[in-house]
Order: sequence, then C-alpha cells, then structure tokens
Amino acid sequence: MNSSNKKALLNVLANKKPHRRPIWFMRQAGRYLEEYRQVRKTAGSFLDLCYNPELAAEVTIQPLKRFDIDAAILFSDILVIPQAMGSDLGFVQNEGPKLSTTRSMSDVKKLEIDKVNEFLSPVFETIKNVKPELADHVSFIGFCGAPWTVATYMIEGGTSQDRFLSKKAAFSGEAWFDVLIEKLVLASIDYLEAQVNAGVEVLQIFDSWASDLPDMQRDKYCYKPIAKIVNGLRERGVTVPIIGFAKGLGAGQVDFCGQVDLQAIGVESSLPVNWIKNNLIDNIVVQGNLDPVLLDIGGPGLKENIEHIISYIPMDRHIFNLGHGVRQTTDIAHIHQMVDTVREFDGV
Repeated sequence: MNSSNKKALLNVLANKKPHRRPIWFMRQAGRYLEEYRQVRKTAGSFLDLCYNPELAAEVTIQPLKRFDIDAAILFSDILVIPQAMGSDLGFVQNEGPKLSTTRSMSDVKKLEIDKVNEFLSPVFETIKNVKPELADHVSFIGFCGAPWTVATYMIEGGTSQDRFLSKKAAFSGEAWFDVLIEKLVLASIDYLEAQVNAGVEVLQIFDSWASDLPDMQRDKYCYKPIAKIVNGLRERGVTVPIIGFAKGLGAGQVDFCGQVDLQAIGVESSLPVNWIKNNLIDNIVVQGNLDPVLLDIGGPGLKENIEHIISYIPMDRHIFNLGHGVRQTTDIAHIHQMVDTVREFDGV
C-alpha cells in the first residue's frame, strides 16, 4: 500500500474505498487537552499562539499523539483574515473575539486584500513545520471561514446572540455589505491557495452561522460566495478536495451540495441520519454529525449514538466527526471511547 492509499480521508474524498472510516473532529486542538493549555500559557495570548509557527505546529500535532485519528487540522482562527485586511482583533478571556466594527462603505474601503498573505505568512510557516511531522496515514486540513460568518463578526464587533446588524445589512441589500462579501471572497481564495502551496491536502470552509439566512439571502450570501471561493481556487489550478461546513442548513444541505462543487459537506447534529442516508450520501460524502455534548458526557449514550450514526452511513461515504467543535470540558477518555467504538463497529 503506497502512502496515498493509507490516507483514509483522501480516499473517501476521492470516492475510493478506504481501509477504514476516517475520523477527525473539529477543535481537536484545544483547551480540553492539558498539553494545549500549557503551550497556550507559554505563548501568551490566543493570537500570539496562532502567529507563532513553532507553537502553532506543536498544538496542531498534539491530538495525533493521543488519538488514532486520520487528519490534522491547521491551528489558526477564521478571524485572521479580517485582521490581515486591517480590522483590529483581540480575544477577551471568557468573552471571545472583539473586532473593530465594519458598518459602512467607508469602513469597507479601508479594508485591504493585497497584503493578506504577507500578514498571514506565519500561518504558512506553521503548515511547513507540521507537514513533515505527520504519519503516512494522516491527511492535513487547512481552512477559512465563509464570507457570511466572517462578515457577521466584523459587523457585530465580535460574538452576537442574534447577529441582528448583519441580518439587517443582508436583508436590506446594503451596497457596502455586498462589497464586504466580495472582498472576503477574494481574500479567502488567496489565503487558501497559499495554504495548499505550503502543504495542506484538504480544505474546509466554515459557515457556522449559515442557518441565520432564509432562502433568498442564503442563496446570495451563503451558497454563492462559497461557490465563488471554490471556483476561484479551481481556476488557479488548486485541485485538493474541499469540504463545506454550513452549519444548521437542515434540508438546505441538498441545495448546498447541489450549488457548490464540493467533495464533502459537514452536517449538524440535529440532522437525522436516516434523512442523511436518503437525501445526501448518493450525491456527496457526508462529514459529522455526533453531538459534542454526547462526547462530553461519554458512557453508554455516546456509544449508542455513534453506532446509530455509522449504521446508517457506509464507511466509504462518511467522515466521522462532530456536528460542531469539541467542548473544552470533554474528558479525553471519551474521545478514546469514540474512536474505539467506530473502529470496533467497522471491524478495523
């Protein structure tokens, strides 16, 4: 078996039969790991860690040393793009990200995309540091945030319960909002292309707030911008598989994979696996959809829910993952239980 055939994730994404069901999980490098907390303390702030190529590489690799999983995902954040475009960005303890607000055409005009990759050069150094450290069976995932989700943080100035100002701009068809989305599309294409050039083998685009948008705006501000990013990468000769994670779309996942040329879609925990089986897996590989709270709790409920998911979705059409990121209170023993349950059920 050559090295490429050992990579279960790449095989599934290429519609080839894998030797086992690929497993990775969102936020697999994070605060639930003691070794991560130690490195974070050494780095200083969260952003200092993101922009330190040696330490960011270390935390990217940490989960692979503990768990028998099939992919590393670059340690970074979706908000590095607005920072690279000129937004002020900081992370406040127990509150999350804080950004300077973008709410007018004059604000948007101040954002520059020409020097994004120069600003983000430490991220590409992280990728180069990680690549030689990965085992032959491990794929390497890079990522960015989708324009709608990134724009909401820029407009709201950080995390928001209802993202009212962002929805108002989208629903009103504000000219400045359309320009902001287009700038984020172009910056994302540059950024993802550079990640691939540095060594990642798979890309994922995160649209965490896709469920905010009703039909008309979902088409305009979720599907179309992501499709522009994918098409822009393909036009530049980027051939790596791309996973779209538009959280909360429900039945809209059918439209998503129909309108965007993706190799897989990530699905939320609330989507019934029988519906996934009947409506998605004939058309696209599915990633997900274990509830992160189940992983946090562990025990018989975790085992039953894992077996329920994988009994419906065949190994060659599935990337086992969560419906969102791993919770920081998760016991690492539960992650071992998750991986063991999948492997035992599949008989590998």
